[in-house]
Amino acid sequence: MQSDLYAVADFCLIPMGTGESSVAEYIAECQRVLEKLGVSYKMHGYGTNLEGPWSEVSKAIHDCHAAVHAKGAQRIATDIRIGTRTDREITPGTGNEGKLKRVEDILAAERK
Repeated sequence: MQSDLYAVADFCLIPMGTGESSVAEYIAECQRVLEKLGVSYKMHGYGTNLEGPWSEVSKAIHDCHAAVHAKGAQRIATDIRIGTRTDREITPGTGNEGKLKRVEDILAAERK
């Protein structure tokens, strides 16, 4: 078994108690952190898909928390879903795309 599992994750970081109706500035700070780390990520409307070795994924979420706290958020709640698999190799950076493509292929076949 490999020493560091490849993880496909989705997380939604929620700054709390900021006194602002929008948290976009805090989320932008998290995205800056992910870009600097060089991990594979894609932001969506209610979170961010992230993938890579488990240790890098968890460090990235940690670093986002630290950066958002440094920006002034006193509290943060984060929902995290992480999937791993050992039955086949996942090409780095394609875990989330592969999941979507499989569902799209099924739906396309039904339409024929």
